[in-house]
Parts: sequence; structure tokens; C-alpha cells
Amino acid sequence: MLQQTNGLAALPGPVPPRPALLQRALSALDRHRATIKHRDVIGIVDFSQASRIPRFHLVDVMSGRSQSLLVAHGRGSDPDHSGWVERFSNSPGSAASSAGAYLVGNGYSGKHGRSQRLIGLDPENSNAEARAIVIHAASYVSDDIVRATGKLGRSQGCFAVAQADIAQILGRLGPGRMIYAAKL
Repeated sequence: MLQQTNGLAALPGPVPPRPALLQRALSALDRHRATIKHRDVIGIVDFSQASRIPRFHLVDVMSGRSQSLLVAHGRGSDPDHSGWVERFSNSPGSAASSAGAYLVGNGYSGKHGRSQRLIGLDPENSNAEARAIVIHAASYVSDDIVRATGKLGRSQGCFAVAQADIAQILGRLGPGRMIYAAKL
């Protein structure tokens, strides 16, 4: 639950990726080394955390330093809109998030502005391209939304981030890098 400070909800602070999740992501990076061209920075999404928590971790692989940002999950993963991922799906039309390793593909400008295509590398997310799962900014992802509702809005399965963070995320996770998403 959000803490109250002077009548306003205090946002939870960023938490680095949990060691078990970081290890899984690094194992996926190694497993997909022939496909992942740039291995300096990876994205790790901890879907075990509530959407109000900064759970999209940008990790510098060499130094281990990380930055944590807000990211929404798919409405099909959270049908009651509790703010928690209940299930994953790789099925077209599911509007759910998928777990696994993704190759960051080419950028484009679309309905949500600057966006980045994602290619699923594992059986759990092999339909990512066909489902048009991408990284994009969305108005339902922000500290203000968390303060007002205690959770973020939901995507159609995409990694939706705050408008204020999209340029940085796309700059650091350009084509040829990896995002790993899981729920422990």
C-alpha cells in the first residue's frame, strides 16, 4: 500500500533487480548470445512486483548498476485490474504480457509516438512480432497515475512506459539488445 505523506501518497522507491531474476536474465543473455548483438545493457522486467513499483530495470552488465522505471503489463494478465500480473499468454488477441527473452528490434514512430519492436526469443513469447508487442510510451504510466490510483493502467501486452522515460529507454535499449521479463 502507498504511504501517506502530508495528505499525498508517497511513491515507493526504486529497488534493484532481485538476484535470482538478474541471474535468470544473465542466463538468457548467454543462451541467446548468437542473437543478442549488444550485451552491454539489458532490460529486466520483474512482473512479480505490483505495477506501482518501478520494475523495469535497465542494467549495465559490466558494472551491475541499474536504474528502475515504471512499466505497465497487459490487461489480459490482470483481468481484475488489481495492479498485479496473474498470468502470461503468448496467444494473439489475449492482451496479456508474455514472459521470456526479447530481442530489441527496429524503432518506428506510430500511434504511441517513438516505439521499438520486440522479437520473442523463447517459446513463451514467440508470437511477440505477430502480436505487435513493442516498447512504447502511454499516458496511463506515470507517477501521477500511481498517486491517484495506486497502480498503473494496462496495455494490450506491450511494455508501456512513461512518456518522460521513453527517450532514455529507447536510447539505452536500442536494436540488438535484450529485455528479459519474468515473474518469480
